Amino acid sequence: MSIFEAIILGLVQGLTEFLPISSSGHLRVVSAFFGWPDPGAAFTAVSQIGTELAVVVYFRQRIWSILSTWTRSLVNRDLRGDINARMGWYVILGTIPIGVLGLLLEDQIDSVFRDLRLVALNLIIFGVLLGVVDRYARKHRELKDLTASRGLTFGLFQALALIPGVSRSGGTITGGMLLGFKRKEAAEYAFLLALPAVFASGLYKLTDIGGDEYAGWGATIVGTIIAGVVGFVVIAWLMRFISTHSFMPFVYYRVGLGIVILALVSWGVLDPQSGAESQPARSDIVATQETSQDKEEEEPEPGGDGPSESPATEPAADPSEEPTTPEVDPVTGWEIDPEVGLPRNPETGLYHDSSLGMDVDYDFSSGQAINPVTGERYDPKASR
Repeated sequence: MSIFEAIILGLVQGLTEFLPISSSGHLRVVSAFFGWPDPGAAFTAVSQIGTELAVVVYFRQRIWSILSTWTRSLVNRDLRGDINARMGWYVILGTIPIGVLGLLLEDQIDSVFRDLRLVALNLIIFGVLLGVVDRYARKHRELKDLTASRGLTFGLFQALALIPGVSRSGGTITGGMLLGFKRKEAAEYAFLLALPAVFASGLYKLTDIGGDEYAGWGATIVGTIIAGVVGFVVIAWLMRFISTHSFMPFVYYRVGLGIVILALVSWGVLDPQSGAESQPARSDIVATQETSQDKEEEEPEPGGDGPSESPATEPAADPSEEPTTPEVDPVTGWEIDPEVGLPRNPETGLYHDSSLGMDVDYDFSSGQAINPVTGERYDPKASR
């Protein structure tokens, strides 16, 4: 992933994490629109750490009250009835569903759940549900009315956000309003409830960065920082907005975007799995090379376990067939892939264009390289 992609996706993450429109769905959709590979579940999870740091900063006084009161209540029985002490337990309880389901459905989250058709349907269905609940639910409760059962119900709705297109904030806020909580109260608890789950998910996925994932460390760090800065601005605006406005503008946006995505997929403009196979990851390349070498070393000799055939029975070499010397890129010294026309960067596993001085994407279906900065497609063999 180029730094340019990381900047764009960081902005998208920061703008959409707290709005009820699905940040993971937007990362997936924006990448597909630009023709970029899917940034992957790891980039999504790690970049969300930046936005959750914005939550910590914005709600720092409330978070400190919860942490300090809950900790002291472990030894002081008189504090156990305090709302802040109870909030600590409710956040822990509400985090259990997404933690358990996240581990059980990890493979699906990284693959089938990222299908653009599913993203679009979730945007529409859960957008309509948000609108209906916002309009008809009786919103009269405050956070002091939280109970263990209500905290767990919040957590079950948060678990829906494991599927791109649902929206962590949107799903949790919808559940909160169904329980009768006011918009602002439901949003505040939704943001606080997300803290342990997002930090745990991001730290868990840190080991995938730079491995099978398209995004490397540099791009992920840039995206995370930008997401955090933008996210703080968005959360401050949203908390003021929902104090006097409904969620209907976000409902219209979700439904409209979902319809556009479905239309583009049905017309063949967008591949529902687009970007997933545009560029193999570095670990895939190494594994493929090791597998091919193992096959060559383990290939059995003719005749099974018996002695090998004598050299006289082997076909004579054709003297006209001379071994070809692989072409080497004069700038980098790396061997050029004859099929692609570009050398592969051994550090990143991506194809490298020396004339541009950067790694580029490559679409095997069209046989064209893609400039990660401009998005321009070109034939790398023709440019040599």
